[in-house]
Order: sequence, then structure tokens, then C-alpha cells
Amino acid sequence: MNQNIDKLYKIAQKEERSIIGLMSGTSMDGLDVALCKFRGSGGDTEVSIVAFETVSYDEEIKDEIRKIFAKSTIEFQQLCVLNPWIGNLHAEIINDCLKKWNISADDVDLIASHGQTVFHAPKILHGLEKFPNATLQIGDGDHIAVKTGIITLSDFRQKHCAAGGEGAPLAAYGDYLIFSKRSENRILLNMGGIANFTYLAGNLDANEVFATDTGTGNTLIDAYVKKHFGIPYDEDAKIASKGTVNQVLLNELKNNEFFEMPFPKTTGPELFNLKYLTNAQEKSQTLELSHEDILATLCRFSAETIAEAILQFKSDSYKVYGSGGGVHNPLIMSNLQEVLPNFDFQKTDDLGISGDAKEAVLFATLANEAIAGGQTDFGSRKGVPSVSMGKVSFPN
Repeated sequence: MNQNIDKLYKIAQKEERSIIGLMSGTSMDGLDVALCKFRGSGGDTEVSIVAFETVSYDEEIKDEIRKIFAKSTIEFQQLCVLNPWIGNLHAEIINDCLKKWNISADDVDLIASHGQTVFHAPKILHGLEKFPNATLQIGDGDHIAVKTGIITLSDFRQKHCAAGGEGAPLAAYGDYLIFSKRSENRILLNMGGIANFTYLAGNLDANEVFATDTGTGNTLIDAYVKKHFGIPYDEDAKIASKGTVNQVLLNELKNNEFFEMPFPKTTGPELFNLKYLTNAQEKSQTLELSHEDILATLCRFSAETIAEAILQFKSDSYKVYGSGGGVHNPLIMSNLQEVLPNFDFQKTDDLGISGDAKEAVLFATLANEAIAGGQTDFGSRKGVPSVSMGKVSFPN
């Protein structure tokens, strides 16, 4: 047997596995690195976070990614060279974290790398009849494996597309394995650049797990403050809180066929970008609004589209556990509580998993399931295919 396959086999047989989960989202603010300990798999999965770090990207890194991010026309060489460059960058960050944590690479079984999304093109967005759902994440797994010496799983979203999904959201799988609780119906709401939620039934039936994107989370807000204020985000909604929601602009922002499409569905900055905002302002004749009013309206836009999607799916009230950058935006959270007054809002921190670390932990969970599990049947519904995800890269 090849020594790499033998090592992978032995990892799968271990009672406890040490897995590093990586996540870099559409906000491109940095890389989340979560070192996790796993016992079991499937419905018996137990996970704990040993160490967690968010390593911010400097402007040079962000600028290089922006040259191709969510753009239909790019310089192809830039995409080609960025793929290994991001992989090497992520490997360096992992090595630095392990050194900081005083942990040897030999003590880590696997790396689970989401990569950096540069374009998301489900069929509902690209509209090209002969082409399938598509998505692209860069940060080559082979480069990560070679530079760290650790077996790496990456490119998780391709299997989801191949099996009939849209490549997102993948949270349904990890949310079910980690956060399901008997006798309590839960909604796991993640508000990153794009917002999505997972419904978990209290009967623990995997066939009832449901996940969908709802629309924009922070992506429009972040893009707007970067352009007009030169800052990465509106900390604590200090700017937006000074403004007033403009109902005419809000109505136009919500006037898009995406919000009428059936669940499950996915989207990205390819749709929700500053051009989308400008078009809505032009149509609603609100080009002269103050920055504060626009940001207040964008916060309300995120909150209302999230709430309307949840209510469209389930009209009953549930406990909602939030994660992602949006939970740190008090204006979005207060708006959500206003439009969903019967829902109990908490954070995934209350369930033992930091909301900031959650997505990195979820990809570590997918890697654990790919190597040691894969027996959970999610049924054959659209958007939630029963598949193991992740391509394996060996260090040698």
C-alpha cells in the first residue's frame, strides 16, 4: 500500500483526530484558522476548539485578489498565479500559527482548506442553459500540503456542484453534525458577506435539514464604507446608526428576481455589489442620499431579506443562533429582532463554538466526515446531496 494511503487509513481509524479548518470568505478580510479535536463522526461527532486565530490580510493581498474577485472579465494570468500564491500564503499562516501555539505539524492529522472564493456562478445567476452550476475557490491544496507537511483536503464545493447542488451553502452538513439538538428546532444564521441559514429539526432527521442563501449580509455595507470612508467595515454600525432608512431605496433594493426564486438558492457579490446599489438608487431617484442614510438602508435591507426568507420557509418561531460578522453589527441585529419579534436570538458562542470560528470549524467537520464518516443520509433533495466532499493532497 502507498505510504500516503496507509497514513490516511490510520488517521481514519484514530479515536481522536486533530484537524485544522481554514476559512477565507467573500469579505476577504483575512484567514480564520481553527485547530479542532474530533471524536466520532456522523451523528456521534464531538468537536472542541483547541486554538483559533484570525490572521488579517494586508492591503497588498486584498488588492491582488480584487483584480479577479467576482469579475466576469479578468487577466487570466492573474488567476493562474494567484492559485498557488494563495496556497503558499495560507501554508505560511498555518506554520506561523502552529509555532505560536507551540504545536508540531506532526501532531496535526489534516488540514481542511476552503480556499478563497473568486467567482460563484450557480445557474440561477449565469443563466447559460448548457452550462451547470459552477463555483471557483483558489489556494491550491497541494501547495498547502507540501509547505506544511500535513495532508490537506480542499476544493469542497466542487463535489456539491457535481452532485446537483449549487456549491453553497455547505453549512447544512456541519451545522447538522455539530449543532442539532433533540426536541429543539433551531435556525443557524450565518451573516458573512452573504447571509444564509440552516434549519435543524428537533427530531434529528437529516432529511429535514435545509439551507439556503437569503441575499446580502455585509458585502454591500463593507464595499460602500471602503469606497467612501476608506475603512474595511462600519465598526459597531457607528456610521449607519446616524442615518435614517429610506423606504423608497429599500423597496428598490428588494426588487430583484432573486428574492422570488424558490429555495434553496445561492448568490454572491457577482450580483450584490456597488453597481447593484447604484442601479437601485438611479431607479428610485435617491442618488443624493447621505452616506449615513444609505448605510442605514443597507443594514435594513440585509435584516429584512434575512427575516423574510426565514418566514417564507417556516412561519413558526425558533431559536436563532447567529454567527459571522453580521452578529457584531448592532443595527442589523436590532432590525432583525424588530422584524422577527417572536424569535429568540442567540449566538453560536452559546452552543460552545465561537461565531467567528464557526465556518472554519465547519470545514474541519467536512474533512473529518470525508475521512472517517460519510454514512449520514441527507436524502436526495435539491441543494443537499448526500456526498463526501474534499479533494486529498499529500505532502509527498
